[in-house]
Amino acid sequence: MTDVAAVERARALLAENPVLDGHNDLPWALREKVGYDLERCDIACDQSGQLHTDLARLRAGGVGGQFWSVYVKSQFQGDMAVSATLEQIDCVHSLIARYPDELQLARTADEAEAARAAGKIASLLGAEGGHSINCSLATLRALYELGVRYMTLTHNDNIPWADSATDEPAANGLTAFGVEVVREMNRMGMLVDLSHVAPSTMRDALRATRAPVIFSHSSSRAVCDHPRNIPDDVLAALPSNGGVAMATFVPKFVLPEAVEWSKAAEAALRERGFDALATSPEAKAVLEAYEEANPRPTATVATVANHLDHMREVAGVDHIGIGGDFDGVAFTPDGLEDVASYPNLIAELLDRGWSEADLAKLTWRNAVRVLRDAESVAANLQRTETPSIATIEQLDAPAR
Repeated sequence: MTDVAAVERARALLAENPVLDGHNDLPWALREKVGYDLERCDIACDQSGQLHTDLARLRAGGVGGQFWSVYVKSQFQGDMAVSATLEQIDCVHSLIARYPDELQLARTADEAEAARAAGKIASLLGAEGGHSINCSLATLRALYELGVRYMTLTHNDNIPWADSATDEPAANGLTAFGVEVVREMNRMGMLVDLSHVAPSTMRDALRATRAPVIFSHSSSRAVCDHPRNIPDDVLAALPSNGGVAMATFVPKFVLPEAVEWSKAAEAALRERGFDALATSPEAKAVLEAYEEANPRPTATVATVANHLDHMREVAGVDHIGIGGDFDGVAFTPDGLEDVASYPNLIAELLDRGWSEADLAKLTWRNAVRVLRDAESVAANLQRTETPSIATIEQLDAPAR
């Protein structure tokens, strides 16, 4: 761990340039644990041991902005996926309404800055997986109207118009309809999020987009060869695109030794009837028993810093950020246990020689800049383009 002086210096830096984190799964955790009953899980109270996130720990961690993920399982399909996404969106709006002195809805870069100036945590929404729109551009537009400002094109499974990083190739990237989705997102000002997608999908999206893209929670594949991470050629393309890659903390994505261990642990979960991503107390008990018999390789703050060092070297300091994935994972690195832990990472980077100016870009400025750039592109496109009414049947039928 870094020394106390470095952590205090990190806290001072975060007071001026707080973290705008790309991905937190609190809404799904609230769905799973309490069915969205916010009386039963009051994040104004200490939720240590239950959640990675509560209001006091967000403040302690120097968080000034958060993309709340409105994720739904990729097993949810069709109208079920759309309805569940709407429920997730409703949860975030309910949180903002319940804690108005702490959280403030942000739909634009200016609104994020205004929330920060008011001493509140700018609360943005990101949809995780194109299954959430059920192959409907009108549904995509409806999500935008409800405040969603990025959509991750896939989650863990392929969708009809895009390949996932963790499924077998089917579309070999984006289909014609997938390209249309990207272009309509550009026209609206919704960020194209390339976490979870296959490298072929990343490259197709970079060719199709007219606006900067993001990776809301992905790290470097060169540092840890996991399919959820970003290849160097894609990182190297971000300067010309203007996008931002937000490094995640998930141990099985950042620590090479954890990759095989995680596969075996997930197999143990499935053998007991749980989904590999399950985070219920019962599923955690299975993982704890597996870990007791098979000690888990442990990621640390330095592990994540190694990814950021490499990502800065390849993409440049203007094109990196942070996307912790708290409350979406069973395990976290030592020193990055919850949302109060961001100062530990900033202190580690300070010790490695990162300047305060570079760290301000990492924590806040790059994320706000990419939002503003996407808004500017959208304003220009809306002068000449009308909402797309294309369908997947029209665009992809000849290839089927």
